[in-house]
Amino acid sequence: MLGKIGTRSRILHAKLEGHKRIFIGTKVYINSNGWLASIPLTGDNNCHLIIGDGTYVGRFCHFYATSKIEIGKKVLIADKVYLSDNMHGYRDINIPVIDQPVEQLNPVIIKDGAWLGENVCVVGASVGKNSVVGANSVVTKDIPDHCVAAGSPAIIIRRYNFDKKEWCKTDKEGNFI
Repeated sequence: MLGKIGTRSRILHAKLEGHKRIFIGTKVYINSNGWLASIPLTGDNNCHLIIGDGTYVGRFCHFYATSKIEIGKKVLIADKVYLSDNMHGYRDINIPVIDQPVEQLNPVIIKDGAWLGENVCVVGASVGKNSVVGANSVVTKDIPDHCVAAGSPAIIIRRYNFDKKEWCKTDKEGNFI
């Protein structure tokens, strides 16, 4: 039994782990073959995965929270997106990675109205409100509101200019060029 599932939400053939720590809003659509997990492997008993109202999640998506993943309202998530607030440890070169402890990273927060393109990975970082992350990008640092980011690692390439009322090119820190 999930922690919560809102009305008119659909989950198609997804693997769910840590059910009571997964909270899904209303009118959420989770397409087929995904994996949603919320398991406190790093000791955070408040571990949770939240998916906000009106969000669309594509096929083969993998979201794994050991502390906190929060996806806002009306977020568009393409196929094969990976969200994780943790990673496998690899500090000890004498121990296989599979035998090392999971390490906690920063929370993953995807704010309202964001769009994550196909094959995007967000690991221990946030994506701002109404921001876009281009296909095949790897986000390891926070992306502010109203930005377009792309690459591996992802950098800001555009930001909405409220004075000009248009999307403008930026340097990788988000300063207009």
